Amino acid sequence: MEERYPGLLSKAHLWTDVILLNFSFFAAYYLRFNYVDNVFDNQYIILLLEANLVWIFAIYLLKTYFFTRLSFNFRNQLLNLFKATLLHSAILMGILYLDHRGEDYSRKQFLMTYGIFTALAVLTRAGLVIFIYMYRQAGHNSSRYAILGKGDLATMIHDFYNERKELGYSFCGIYSFDDNLDHLDSLEDLMEHQKLDFVYCCLSELSDQQVRSVIKLGERRKTHIRLVPDFRGFITNKATIEYHDMMPIIHVNTRPFSNVSEQNLKRALDLIFSCVVMICGAPVFLTVMLAIKLSSPGPVFYRQQRCGQWGQMFEIYKFRSMVINADQLGQHSQGDKDPRITGIGRLLRKTRLDELPQFINVLKGDMSVVGPRPLFKYDVDMLMEAAPHDFQRLLTVKPGITSVGQIQVGYADTVSKNVERLKYDLTYLKEYSVLDDIELIVKTMQVMLSGRGQ
Repeated sequence: MEERYPGLLSKAHLWTDVILLNFSFFAAYYLRFNYVDNVFDNQYIILLLEANLVWIFAIYLLKTYFFTRLSFNFRNQLLNLFKATLLHSAILMGILYLDHRGEDYSRKQFLMTYGIFTALAVLTRAGLVIFIYMYRQAGHNSSRYAILGKGDLATMIHDFYNERKELGYSFCGIYSFDDNLDHLDSLEDLMEHQKLDFVYCCLSELSDQQVRSVIKLGERRKTHIRLVPDFRGFITNKATIEYHDMMPIIHVNTRPFSNVSEQNLKRALDLIFSCVVMICGAPVFLTVMLAIKLSSPGPVFYRQQRCGQWGQMFEIYKFRSMVINADQLGQHSQGDKDPRITGIGRLLRKTRLDELPQFINVLKGDMSVVGPRPLFKYDVDMLMEAAPHDFQRLLTVKPGITSVGQIQVGYADTVSKNVERLKYDLTYLKEYSVLDDIELIVKTMQVMLSGRGQ
């Protein structure tokens, strides 16, 4: 193996940021005071020394420069930079104000330092990431690897790196041997002549004795051995490995949002957004209630049993958009020309204002702001026959006021439309993100403003 100076990129990042931080400090000082001659004779040099020490502490605490080939990308670099900068500024401001020195320094100079530093650090990272990617795609700084195993798993490993040339992995072939271990000498020759950095072992195709022998061979040849279990089928359930003492335990999440932090984050978003809508939208609520009361006889609110999380039934709230006893004339809506819809009800459905009371369900914990739409009991039975496995997965989360399927498909009054909406909603469950929730909320607001609801 050729020497690649491990850790050089991390060290270069670290010292580049330290230089940029000091340069930014002097640049901000000059822009604020128009001179730098006496900076070493006043209290600002003490501030600069403290800034450097706090930066070292912050990056040590956050492990800012700890990354691998896989995690080295522009997004992660920006995220690490912003985390370190925020922590650095918070600690430094805390030190200054606890020591009663906050008034001794210019706030403008302080802010300008961070502004210049952040801009330069972002540009530096962008340039470095682009350079590294181009350098590796040209065939330099590559890690040479081979694969033990010739099945589908081996093909997946090869395809993964072949599609990501910027990672800098050079493929040296797929290798396999029989149960008698006679081919270990051939494998050792391969390691020596190909100068392998990594050997990927497909565990589903190797015995325990073969794996141990390959590991010993890797130790002798200073080649990294990577053991690859066959997790296909578990990946969609976001399998994680937990260590119970010395035992690795594979934990398969059988339902979305089973992570406590995800649950808390989603619930916090639900409560905050619902409270904002209920408070800021109070005039809209009162106007709609008055319009319904004046336009047709009957109650303002409409309550109906729907299927919620784990199949539990709950009572959903909506503004009434149909004449009273409309459910006796049929369950599903017949579209815009449905004679049961009142005049004001047609407007409420187009703008989806009829669903505003469902924020009460969110506050009660029956629903979420974003999630698969709650269905009638007979719709649930219908989908359990049409797509039992997929629909069972939808029942593991709280239903929502809006969803991917609701936006893409809209109102579903047939089995085919329900199945189509189901497929869209399943994509939401694969990986939770607050940004995805916000994006869906924004898209729903666009539907409301354009009057494309049903």
